Amino acid sequence: MPANSPEEPTPAPDFERSLAELEAIVEKLEHGELSLDESLRQFERGVALTRACQEALKQAEQKVEILLRKADGSDDYETAPFDPDELDRDG
Repeated sequence: MPANSPEEPTPAPDFERSLAELEAIVEKLEHGELSLDESLRQFERGVALTRACQEALKQAEQKVEILLRKADGSDDYETAPFDPDELDRDG
């Protein structure tokens, strides 16, 4: 039996690791000490990592929406922008 069922998507690359690698690439590019070819390779890798991180965030958002639906027990739900100040007031 395969590790992932057909209904489960393949796990996204580790978000934190991808973000850390992306930050390292940005730092290298900002220093300007790479050759043009290496800068282009690093830039391409950065674009790929950015897309992977965006996809991971999108999947996380969809999971949260599904959990909100299940918790409410209805198909009617409303999404709202994240407000970190609201957490400070509640907690």
